[in-house]
Amino acid sequence: MRFYVKTGDVFKEQTDLAIVFAVEKAELPEKLSGLFLADDFSGKAKQTLLIYPRNAATPSRVLLIGIGEADKANPDTFRNAAAVAIKEALRLKAAQVAMGAVAETAVDEQALSQAIVEGAVLGSYRFLEYKTDLKEEDTFEVKKVELFSKDAGKAEKGLEEALAVVAGVTLARNLINKPGADITPARLGEEAEALAKRVGIKATVFCMKELKEQGFGGIISIGKASANEPRFIILEYGEPSDNVPTVVLVGKGISFDSGGLSLKPADGMMTMKGDMGGAATVLGTMEAVARLKLPLHLVGLIPSAENMPGPNAVRPGDIVKSLSGKNMEILNTDAEGRVILADAIYYAHRYNPSAIINFATLTGAMIIALGYHATGLMSTDEELTEKIVAAGEQSAERVWELPLWQEYQEMIKSDIADVKNVAGRPAGSITAGAFLAAFAGDFPFAHLDIAATSWLETPIKAYHHKGATGVGVRMMVELLKEYK
Repeated sequence: MRFYVKTGDVFKEQTDLAIVFAVEKAELPEKLSGLFLADDFSGKAKQTLLIYPRNAATPSRVLLIGIGEADKANPDTFRNAAAVAIKEALRLKAAQVAMGAVAETAVDEQALSQAIVEGAVLGSYRFLEYKTDLKEEDTFEVKKVELFSKDAGKAEKGLEEALAVVAGVTLARNLINKPGADITPARLGEEAEALAKRVGIKATVFCMKELKEQGFGGIISIGKASANEPRFIILEYGEPSDNVPTVVLVGKGISFDSGGLSLKPADGMMTMKGDMGGAATVLGTMEAVARLKLPLHLVGLIPSAENMPGPNAVRPGDIVKSLSGKNMEILNTDAEGRVILADAIYYAHRYNPSAIINFATLTGAMIIALGYHATGLMSTDEELTEKIVAAGEQSAERVWELPLWQEYQEMIKSDIADVKNVAGRPAGSITAGAFLAAFAGDFPFAHLDIAATSWLETPIKAYHHKGATGVGVRMMVELLKEYK
């Protein structure tokens, strides 16, 4: 799908389909509005109407998409509407499409362009890699989209940012949707190296030999039972400097989670290929940031392992020495993500970062707490929290803060080691966050539990699909664009 910015009148463009975003009571060309009854389309949110204009307008077909009240419209309104529209364009097999809005809203032209392009690309996403019996409707693509704007300069900037962002989101979705047999820790390392080569950043991958030499006890303990050995992946964009901040992103990379010896029930494993969703978010964010050439030093750290049962598996009751030197009591091998993340979060210290931000599909308890509409946020720094919350609102990838009081830190103290990896069912998501914070030292730290938002069985927005969402990439780009 290729995009072109144009100025002028979308109703006068010769195209297969003109997609027109209309607020309530928007004024349409008189000839066009005479082709339907007033009750057929009023511009209410999510309302659509397909028109064959004949001589009333130049396009072969016109699709009206309702935006709702003008003063309530925001970028996500247009993002969602564009996704609805592009799906209709695919159904109609419209190879060339023109898009434009017919009324003023509070959304400026740059944000409007970005939202429409993001919605169109993410709405048209399909994961077909493993399908062999494909029909024309499965593979048809909209090849050309003309984006009509009143300010071509701003629209071009929005388009540029959108294309970088959706490249990152698409990478994250593709990695999560692939089966665990194909995205092993080694393969995840190869994907990171390929990304680094593609966008011009640095990549380093530690294999088992380096993990043992450097003392990555948490990663080794979880990954040692699998035939697929663990990895530790380091990605670096930019250089450390007094003039730019250093931010470290950490992403949980459990390529498949059986639960280990604390084996999950069969139904609980159905989507566990997606337990590397945090790693995918980090990889997708690195891609977007590198494409946008943002002014900062960004490091991505991904501990990756396959959590399997076996004769060499870590046992409930074992004590594991982490990279930090702290001893972890493993009471449940299905609470494995926090064990490997402990090493990565401690490793982040060497970059002297302004912030450490962790993404992980960490706890099922988060789904119970917040449902599928928000990501759980736990943070040790108020300023960092405010920045992430604002970025979540701006990107429509909302977060909700949960506390990390000292009382929760007390709950993860072990009787025989420094910390224990589970503290019981009460406050399960929070105590998991407290466990991670114990390895962050004095650096501003935020943990985002994306267990509920990384994978959807039922799409929530039109730009979602069943399966991976790529959550976190758009939020992080918003956060990092002007990070200070």
